[in-house]
Amino acid sequence: MKRVLLLFIALVMAGTVANATDKNKKATTPAAKNEIEWISFDEAEKRMQKEPRKVWIDVYTDWCGWCKVLDKKTFSHPEVIKYMNTKYYAIKFDAERLDSISFGGKKWGFMPEYKANALAVQLMNGQMSYPTSIVMMENFQSPSPIPGYIAVPQIEGILKYLGEDTYKTTKFEDYNKTFTPTWKEILAPLAPNAH
Repeated sequence: MKRVLLLFIALVMAGTVANATDKNKKATTPAAKNEIEWISFDEAEKRMQKEPRKVWIDVYTDWCGWCKVLDKKTFSHPEVIKYMNTKYYAIKFDAERLDSISFGGKKWGFMPEYKANALAVQLMNGQMSYPTSIVMMENFQSPSPIPGYIAVPQIEGILKYLGEDTYKTTKFEDYNKTFTPTWKEILAPLAPNAH
């Protein structure tokens, strides 16, 4: 838990997080592995019983602009998709959903004072900013929020640090000093009339 919190601090210090203001995400099934396989909390709990994995929760809202950028630039990157689908259970979670959900043997409903679902409030420690990624160890242990937009090179470091269990032997600060990202941002082509 301490190392994961250090991971969060390192991200903030590196300037890789930005607050957000947009959304429009829905759970999808991967089309021929060209998308992250976003599953529900219920499905993740079922799969965890058969094959424990780390969990990546993308907490978003409908109005969050940076949430859309995260989807478009980071979660659509082929290497991110491949790694996430191999090593993690990925969950998209609309923090402002009004209906109740069941998770961890408890029912989580909407909390008007936070304008968010109680599970989102719990996972984010009441610090409601979007997007926020929540990383959990196997069997949903040690939820650690990472607020803001995460670019492809930064998410590569996080995914591999946790996915390869490097966190068990190395502090994130030490890992980050020697880690060289290999996943590059994919730039969108210019429009035909752009100069």
